[in-house]
Amino acid sequence: MSSLDSNVQRILELLVPKFRAHKQLSPHPIVLGITGLQGSGKSTWAGKIVQLLSSKYSLNAITVSLDDFYHTHDNLVARREQDPGNKLYRTRGQPGTHDQHLAHDTLQALRSWDDSNANAVDIPVFDKSRFNGEGDRAPHETWPCCTSKPDVVVFEGWCVGFRSLPDAALQSKYQTAKAAPADDNPECIVTLPDHDFTHIQEVNRSLAEYNETFMGPQHFDFFIHLDTEDLRNVYRWRLQQEHAMWKAKGAGMSDDSVRAFVRGYMPAYELYLEGLREGLFGSTSGRQVRVVMDRERGVEKVELI
Repeated sequence: MSSLDSNVQRILELLVPKFRAHKQLSPHPIVLGITGLQGSGKSTWAGKIVQLLSSKYSLNAITVSLDDFYHTHDNLVARREQDPGNKLYRTRGQPGTHDQHLAHDTLQALRSWDDSNANAVDIPVFDKSRFNGEGDRAPHETWPCCTSKPDVVVFEGWCVGFRSLPDAALQSKYQTAKAAPADDNPECIVTLPDHDFTHIQEVNRSLAEYNETFMGPQHFDFFIHLDTEDLRNVYRWRLQQEHAMWKAKGAGMSDDSVRAFVRGYMPAYELYLEGLREGLFGSTSGRQVRVVMDRERGVEKVELI
C-alpha cells in the first residue's frame, strides 16, 4: 500500500462510520469538502478518496472541483479590466472569479438528490488550456453527466471552507501585517501589504457571497483540511510540482513565476486559515479532519475537530 493510500485510509477509518450514521438520518448525498494549500495534493487526495470509498466501502462517490466553476473567459477578462490596479484579479483564482450561481445550482442539484427522483446532473468543466492558459468554460455538450445518485459528493478547492471576516477583523489583520518587519524573502508569508485594503475588502465581500450561496458550513456535512504548520512549505510543494512537470513534459513555469503564483494566494491564507483551523462547523463538531503535513508532504498528525 502506498503512503497516499495508507494516509487516506487512515482518514476514511475516522469518517466512514460517521458517513454511515449520517445516511441513516438523511436520504440525500453526503457532501465532503476538501481544502488544501497550493501543492498539498488536494486533487490527488480527492481522487484517492473516491477510489477507496468505492472499492473498499461500496459507496458511490464523485468529485467536483471549484476550478470547474470559473467564469467564462470573457467574464474573467471583464473582471480583470474592471480594476486593472487590483493585482488579486489579474488571474483567475480568487473569490470573485467563479460563477457562484452555477456552483450553487450544480451542488444543490447533487445535494438535494433523494431516492424519490430520477435525476441527472451535468458537471461543469473549465478548460485551463484555452486562450494560452487563461482558460475558458468547456462547451456544455462536453460536460460529464452524473446519472446515478452518489452516496458522497467530494467538493475540492483551494479556498473551499474559507469564511469571510467582519470588516473590523479584516482591518486588524491588515494593519498587523503592515506593522510587521519587511520580509525580502521571495518565499514571503506576510503579503497583505502587497495590496490596497480596498482590494482585499473586495475579495472578502466576494467570499461572503460564496459562503451564502454554496460554500459556507451549511453546505457541507463533513470536511478535510490539508494543512501545514510552516506556510513556507507551500512554496516548496508548488516548486516540486512544477519541477516534476518540467521533467515529464519539458515545459512549465520558472521558479520565480511559481513563487509569484503562490504569493498571489498567500493573502487568503493569512486571512482565513486561522478560522478554518478553529473548525468550519464549530470546535467540537467531530465532522472535520485536519491533516498536518511536513515539508515533504508526509502526514505529521491528524486532528478531529
